[in-house]
Amino acid sequence: MKAAVLDEVGARYEVRDVQIDSPIGREVLIDVKASGLCHSDEHIRANDFGFPMPTILGHEIAGIVREVGDYVTEFEVGDHVVGCLVAFCGHCDQCIQGAPFRCLNQDTAGIRQPDEPARLSTPDGTPITQFQGLAGFAEQALVHENQLVAVNKQIPFDRACLLGCGVITGVGTAVNTAGVRVGDYVAVFGAGGVGLNGVQGAAIAGARKVIAIDLQPSKLELAKKFSATDVINPAEENLEERIREITYGHGVDHAFEMIGILPTMKQAFSILAKDGTAYVIGMQKPGTTLNLELFNDVLMNRKAVKGVYMGSTNPRLDIALYADLYTQGRLNLDDLVSKHIDLEAINETYAELEGGQVARAVITFD
Repeated sequence: MKAAVLDEVGARYEVRDVQIDSPIGREVLIDVKASGLCHSDEHIRANDFGFPMPTILGHEIAGIVREVGDYVTEFEVGDHVVGCLVAFCGHCDQCIQGAPFRCLNQDTAGIRQPDEPARLSTPDGTPITQFQGLAGFAEQALVHENQLVAVNKQIPFDRACLLGCGVITGVGTAVNTAGVRVGDYVAVFGAGGVGLNGVQGAAIAGARKVIAIDLQPSKLELAKKFSATDVINPAEENLEERIREITYGHGVDHAFEMIGILPTMKQAFSILAKDGTAYVIGMQKPGTTLNLELFNDVLMNRKAVKGVYMGSTNPRLDIALYADLYTQGRLNLDDLVSKHIDLEAINETYAELEGGQVARAVITFD
């Protein structure tokens, strides 16, 4: 099959032939129909997080089941499926409690044993690392069944692939992690693919005000389609003054930092109301620290900072639910997809994403 391979940190993707093994045990072979370009993959490409190279990135995938291993019970050939980063064992304390995103065995769930062949390899047999068990920048994917969810066949693949990361992270942050309630004030920093889902997640949960914050006017206009009640461009307005005005002096109960840079994380904390929480969702660079004033802010005003992993999602429940909400017209995915590309255009398209003009680009395969 063809795949976009990353040979070393900071390099360009190289599209070339890759060998993919047949499924064994609980593995599922998928013909990938759509793969989203997420900023998290770009962070991995550009920064050394310790992932072995060469590797195939890509974790927002949707496709059709082509073949299943002997022990697969959840899927059959022809199913439409969505992949998800949340790998889980299904039997630890956290999984049993319904929190697979906190699985105690995530690092080992679904990994092949040393005496088994690699799932992915070069034509000469050199193993290729499968990023987070998915490796979606390729024509096919070989995935453990616990990282897949069957979805209804009415949802187009280019929309369905977004459910596996951007949608569950954004909507899930509001609904699952933050537990936004009717009447809450919510601010979302960054109106990209994940941020827009944070906006509509807060709206679905019943927030009184959902405030989108971004430097790109086009993204702020797009945020209104996702139910943002107010938008702020900090280059044109004083952020803290505008927040006080919108929230009637209250401040926000929840501030979602979706971008992954320290200055906006500091701003997210600064605009909190008493008992408010700022959420770290955007992927920060290793070593980044946030200094907090413990007496006034943390103790007296009870402001908090909380990290978020994949929207605290239970994939089997949430992804199928969001697919149904889309087909019912209650979840906006259509306006997320701003561009379709071939696999060979991956490098150029990521450069465009860095410019902030694209909400979500999707690789599509015939």
